[in-house]
Amino acid sequence: MNRFERRPIDAGEAKIEFVDGEYRIIRPGAFVRCAVTGESIPLEELRYWSVDRQEAYSSPAASMKRECEHG
Repeated sequence: MNRFERRPIDAGEAKIEFVDGEYRIIRPGAFVRCAVTGESIPLEELRYWSVDRQEAYSSPAASMKRECEHG
């Protein structure tokens, strides 16, 4: 494989470890699920998560809703 070829991406759900300001891919995949809404979030669109709860969120509103639930 050369640098111009794209690696095939697993179309399934990725397993992610969330850390401050970034995330680490544990199992490759194309998306993760929002912990609040259950919707798929493509990895390239993932912007919101909780390091403490290790959860992904689809939007700031979903993140805030979860925060309010857990105080």
